[in-house]
Amino acid sequence: MFEHITLQQIREVAEAVRSRIKTSPRIGLILGSGLNSLANSVNNPQIIPFRDIPHWPLSTVMGHSGQLVVGQLEKQPVFVLQGRVHYYEGYSMSQVTLPVRVMQLLKIEILIVTNAAGGINPNFVPGDVMLITDHLNLAGMSGLNPLIGPNLDEIGPRFPDMSQAYDRVLAGHARDAARKESITLREGVYAGLSGPSFETPADLRFLRVAGADSVGMSTVPEVTVARHGGMRVLGFSGISNKANLDGSTITTHEEVMEAGRVITPKMEKIIRGVLRSL
Repeated sequence: MFEHITLQQIREVAEAVRSRIKTSPRIGLILGSGLNSLANSVNNPQIIPFRDIPHWPLSTVMGHSGQLVVGQLEKQPVFVLQGRVHYYEGYSMSQVTLPVRVMQLLKIEILIVTNAAGGINPNFVPGDVMLITDHLNLAGMSGLNPLIGPNLDEIGPRFPDMSQAYDRVLAGHARDAARKESITLREGVYAGLSGPSFETPADLRFLRVAGADSVGMSTVPEVTVARHGGMRVLGFSGISNKANLDGSTITTHEEVMEAGRVITPKMEKIIRGVLRSL
């Protein structure tokens, strides 16, 4: 699907949001499946339902509340997406990444992105938090790159570099925060697929050989667009289930949601520590 959101539409959305908020956010957060409760920690929240924002895509997935929360977290002005949309819901990649484009027009400098993911690395267990050090853009490799189509020259270059998709300084802050909180922080490569079906055992064995440590159905398009516009990115996977490499277990969305209740407190402590360091 190649429905392209125009720069004029992005400007309309950014202006609609700007007219509803009292602060100028510096940091954007996108919360994945089961991780929405982090937004409840925002101080002096200004809440805007996605349905009230023109052109904004609406989430249809359980665990994605579908609202924008703007306020303060650790004295930092934040712009929190309580839920996201995915390509598999029937949206174009341009629509999926519209929120990041809006952040760019609002001059947001840093994007912190989170997701629930299957743990491919055999050392990972459900409940772990993984710092994303790099990703495999498998959907993009197959033609679903969000930058396909007319380039938005006003925002970024036609051929953006992705050699450091995840900011190394921010990653260092995350390691420090996890250490101070005595939280084991895993690290690894996230594989981004289109979904919505979970992976076959053969898929997972292939991804493991390819170097992936976790796998999910989001994040990579948002990070690609963020880097296109020069944003610094910090990413986390909440390991919600152990990958089924031999076909002996069944993965469910309910399992993913339940794991979020264990993962969110850990992720919140790490993110708060990062925000304090800024």
